[in-house]
Amino acid sequence: MQFPRHQIRARFTDETVTVYQAYAPAIGGPAAREGRFPSAWKRDRMSWIKPSYLWMAYRCGWGRKKDQETVLAVEVTRAGFEWALRNACLSHFDPRVHPDRDAWRERLRTSPARVQWDPERDLHLRPLDHRSLQLGLSGQASHRYADEWISRITDVTPLTHEIHALVRAGDLEGAAGLLPDERPYPVPEGLLDHLVPDVTRTPARSHAPDAS
Repeated sequence: MQFPRHQIRARFTDETVTVYQAYAPAIGGPAAREGRFPSAWKRDRMSWIKPSYLWMAYRCGWGRKKDQETVLAVEVTRAGFEWALRNACLSHFDPRVHPDRDAWRERLRTSPARVQWDPERDLHLRPLDHRSLQLGLSGQASHRYADEWISRITDVTPLTHEIHALVRAGDLEGAAGLLPDERPYPVPEGLLDHLVPDVTRTPARSHAPDAS
């Protein structure tokens, strides 16, 4: 199936969207039991959330990497998710989005959220041509995420191990049947204009080497 190069695909309802994170059991376990992150979770650190389950599986090695053994499905309000996107900045300079590096640096300095578009993954965790959204939350966004946006946290580590076992056994059809149903997210008009490179825009020519 062909997808647009930059598109948010996620599991969502009328009110919530599901994102994924992986933590050590000391954080992930209490979070799933209580439906909120424990005090050991640092609100002042950048926290990356991922709407793509397979990208999370890639990042945490199917829940086998150290300190990423507990895989969480976190349901957050769509209003909060879209607020983060509206107030985000690309984590890197792109001349098809930003007029110049100074404008990008200023937006980066004042934005409470970051966006990266990384290659989506298949069941073998190999990179695909289209991209997957990674949304980094800091400052005000991190606090709102932890204290206002979360409606449910589910431990999906057993599911993750089951899917991985099917992939290792060569049963890709069975593995695919267990994946979360991720559909194109209905992004409000204009919401991603500052986060998706405009392929029709000609990058401005630089007359001096970048000193960064």
